[in-house]
Amino acid sequence: MLTVATGNKAVAAAVKEAAPAVVAAYPITPQTEIVEQIAEYVSSGELRSQYIPVESEHSAMAACIGASVTGARTFTATSSQGLQYMHEMVNWAAGARLPIVMANVNRALGPGWNIWAEHTDAIQERDSGWLQVYVGSVQEAFDAVLMAFAIAEDERVLLPVMVNLDGFLLSHTMQPFEVARAGDFIPPLHLPHAIDPAAPGGYGTLTGPEDYFKLRWDIERSMRDSAGVIRETQERFARTFGRKYGMAEEYRCEDAEVIVVAMGTLGREAEVAVDLLRGEGIRAGSMRVRWFRPFPRLDLSGRDVVVIDRDYSFGFGGVLAGSLAAAGGARPFSVIAGLGGQEVTYEDIAGFVRERRPGEEFWFGVNGDV
Repeated sequence: MLTVATGNKAVAAAVKEAAPAVVAAYPITPQTEIVEQIAEYVSSGELRSQYIPVESEHSAMAACIGASVTGARTFTATSSQGLQYMHEMVNWAAGARLPIVMANVNRALGPGWNIWAEHTDAIQERDSGWLQVYVGSVQEAFDAVLMAFAIAEDERVLLPVMVNLDGFLLSHTMQPFEVARAGDFIPPLHLPHAIDPAAPGGYGTLTGPEDYFKLRWDIERSMRDSAGVIRETQERFARTFGRKYGMAEEYRCEDAEVIVVAMGTLGREAEVAVDLLRGEGIRAGSMRVRWFRPFPRLDLSGRDVVVIDRDYSFGFGGVLAGSLAAAGGARPFSVIAGLGGQEVTYEDIAGFVRERRPGEEFWFGVNGDV
């Protein structure tokens, strides 16, 4: 069924299809519309779920942990400062190997006080053990949530998944999308270590030096295994619903001499820039990174690379650019742009490509014209 809705409404529609047993929610701009819509589904009987309106984001994740450890499918959503407030519980969720799915509407962190798009909120959680996917359209937001449940709950993974969509640029933008009936695409959840009242035991107890590192390695092993599960799930999704996705989405890269790498809506804007540059005779292409954890292997050899980061790690640089350099030895032209909702157009991106300086970092709007 084709409909028109915002990214937030699409996420809520996908949650309804996934039918979690428990949804714990606390509102925060620009995510609030997601949990409001889910509440309406529960109130109307369209979604049979226990909806828990908690007093904080920390409590929202704690409630999801408590429900998930019993073997229940769970969902929550947040943004920015709310994700920071969850931080302690975000680590507990991954460490407990719980397949919680969370939508994070990417928003800048204060101070200064800002409610517009930036990726730093989610990227600060990159080492927590959560899988992270960044979407670039309303349709992709819907599809990514469905796949997130299937991936997280696969017994080869059993790690939580964060679905990221850019605040306002996607969360509040209306686009046409197809509502897919999940059917049996998401199998019933079986949590091997679910709490069993008939066989009581300790959970999350003190772990000494002789065992703690083994738990860390087990998360890493599953994170590595998740790459194969993601590919399998995306292929199964394509067979079921006809829409194909990859770890990264390539656009006109076959003969490209220069490739723009970005995430989220900037990755989609880069595709328009590529068409503009091609018209000028510049053989450009783009790669929109979808899965940031696990980090994909991208074939960038022999090409110039322009990376646009809507984030920054102080004292280090753009996190996506640094990750690509570490993973593949690339010397990208690192562009920091779009922080706090700063407008970045396809014409701006084309300018980054025309005046690229490999190995250098450029702050759009700070360093002067490129």
